[in-house]
Amino acid sequence: MNIALLTASGTGTRTNQDIPKQFIHVDNKPILIYTLEAFQKHPNIDEICVVVLNGWEKILWAYAKQFGITKLKYVINGGSTGQESIYNGLIELKASLSEDDVIIIHDGNRPLVSQEIITDSFVKYQQFGSAVAAIPCTEVVFVIDVGKTNESMKSINRDYLRRTQTPHTYKLGEIYAAHEEANKLGIINMAASCSLMEALGKPTFFSLGSEKNLKISTVEDIQIFRALLYSKNDDWIK
Repeated sequence: MNIALLTASGTGTRTNQDIPKQFIHVDNKPILIYTLEAFQKHPNIDEICVVVLNGWEKILWAYAKQFGITKLKYVINGGSTGQESIYNGLIELKASLSEDDVIIIHDGNRPLVSQEIITDSFVKYQQFGSAVAAIPCTEVVFVIDVGKTNESMKSINRDYLRRTQTPHTYKLGEIYAAHEEANKLGIINMAASCSLMEALGKPTFFSLGSEKNLKISTVEDIQIFRALLYSKNDDWIK
């Protein structure tokens, strides 16, 4: 089976709102529901697990019923860090599923993930055994000198840089074992699964990402999300 594990347990402090960012409504729909709808729609997704902020479980189930998210099967409490939240979800899934089942991990606050991005994550997983959505870096990137926050003498060739996003796709047994090993080694605060894998000496294989695959963390991001919802190409654009 293919299971989407969505992380939605952040408190959203950077948005300075009264509710977590993933539950903020845009056009009468919570941001998290837009994300859930993308995985509900994809034919390769069998079930969905959401790791949610403590106290929001019943609200999420109610929204899932309201918006027809029938693939939602698990709602789990998050931890104190992103790494711990993913691990909590993996513990629940491992108790019910086979180690050979496929887990596609995605940020609940990336609501514009496309069907093409999800599909390519599965394709690259089949090719390489794992997949991490990524996009090229188009800006010039400088390394700040130690102790000099406004000064640098070194830039990095952007041709060799990739900006990672989610989804991240792994075999359940492998990603669970990686979290177990990280816990034993004292590796913590690795919110991105690819960073955790890197810390364990494992390679990263990239799949399709997109500038539109926006992670909503600030009020400005919400404004961009709203604009993208209504954007469309002019007829002359190929």
